[in-house]
Amino acid sequence: MPVGIIVLVILGIVFLIVIFSGLFTVSQQTRAIVERFGKFQKIAGPGLNFKIPLIESVSGRVTHRVRELEITVESKTKDDVFVDLLIAVQFLVRENDEAVRAAHYKLMNPQQQISSYVFDTVRAKVPEMLIDHVFSEKEKIAIAVKERLQDIMDDFGYTIMQALVNDIQPDSEVKKAMNKVNASARLKEAAKNEAEAKKIHVIAEAEADARAKELQGVGIARQRLAIAKGLKESVSACTEAGISPAEATQMVLLTQHYDTVTAVGTRSKATIMMVPYTPAGMISVGDQIMQALLVNEEATAKEGAARHNPPPPQTA
Repeated sequence: MPVGIIVLVILGIVFLIVIFSGLFTVSQQTRAIVERFGKFQKIAGPGLNFKIPLIESVSGRVTHRVRELEITVESKTKDDVFVDLLIAVQFLVRENDEAVRAAHYKLMNPQQQISSYVFDTVRAKVPEMLIDHVFSEKEKIAIAVKERLQDIMDDFGYTIMQALVNDIQPDSEVKKAMNKVNASARLKEAAKNEAEAKKIHVIAEAEADARAKELQGVGIARQRLAIAKGLKESVSACTEAGISPAEATQMVLLTQHYDTVTAVGTRSKATIMMVPYTPAGMISVGDQIMQALLVNEEATAKEGAARHNPPPPQTA
């Protein structure tokens, strides 16, 4: 083979290698920075791209995906309690050439820059808050961090999607003290509820007891009325049979006496009131009852006469 042809083949192969070396690909959601002799030339989008071999080069790639940076910041609260706050910042580079160029050339280390502003913002905000407010108002801390970062990072082509306070960890001793305070408050509330329940129970028992006594009184009154009616009917029946009222009364009392003895005997735990047992004793009791009834009748009669015949008014 002639030497000229070999040289041409070699030159063709070298040319093809050089040409293909100028081809490069860029991933989706990514931009490539192309420089010519160290000077910015263009921004290449996703897909297959071409740069002039040996003259142009890809100096860097900028992604548009959302990234998250977690930063732990130690700060002191207004009541002199040290807390560790875990701040998560979500950010991305805007999808335009100006933002991509600013993100690549203006910031050497964007993560470090964001961390510095987060530290500065948190340590300016937390010292103005009490430890309890740090927990209850963590959203204010997150908003303050996001607004501060957005104002600064906007000039570098970055958009701050969100800033989150993911965790707040006070000193272990402070945490124990806070748990004790919470436990004491809960015990106090539990004791209050228990006392209220006891109060309701006592009131319910008192109302039930009062109602029971009321019904018991009604029952006793009805029982006495029934006994009185029974005695009256018994005396009336005896009178019709030719027995005098005094004898009839004594006979009924004697019958009631033996009924009482029978009832006491059938109940081993019954409360016993000692009364005369012999028939002579019952006759004495009957006489006393009759005497009391007669006295009561005389008193009632005198009261009725006085009510119908009032004394004449006295004149001066």
